[in-house]
Amino acid sequence: MTVRVDRSFDVAASPERVWEFIADPANRARAISVVQEYTVDDSDGRRVTWHVELPIPLVRKTVTVSTKDVTRRPPEYVKFVGKSKVLDVTGEHDIVETADGACLENHFVVDGKLPGVEKFFKRNLDAELRNLQRALERDLQTTQ
Repeated sequence: MTVRVDRSFDVAASPERVWEFIADPANRARAISVVQEYTVDDSDGRRVTWHVELPIPLVRKTVTVSTKDVTRRPPEYVKFVGKSKVLDVTGEHDIVETADGACLENHFVVDGKLPGVEKFFKRNLDAELRNLQRALERDLQTTQ
């Protein structure tokens, strides 16, 4: 089973400023509650390994998810893919200019490879996107 979630939110910041945050894979990793730690795997920061702890019965250890930004169109779009033995994830972030700043449109697809993975993400992906929104808002407050 595949879980798909599309959510957007507005922020009072320029598309370029939103791009600074969302184009950094480390910022995206820090915002996800099940990512316990992450490592940047290359000098340009496009490859990041997430170390994920999923609270589901069949996963009793940390899962390594190798992520890579596959498309970047500054300052409007970034797409990443993540692969592991337990799940595959695709995330897309579109930044659209608005009259008051920018809208960040988020599209996620999670394909679970073990029972319970999709159910977990179906229940929790909205909360994870709220975490991303809060992380972006905090970042905007500390750098403006």
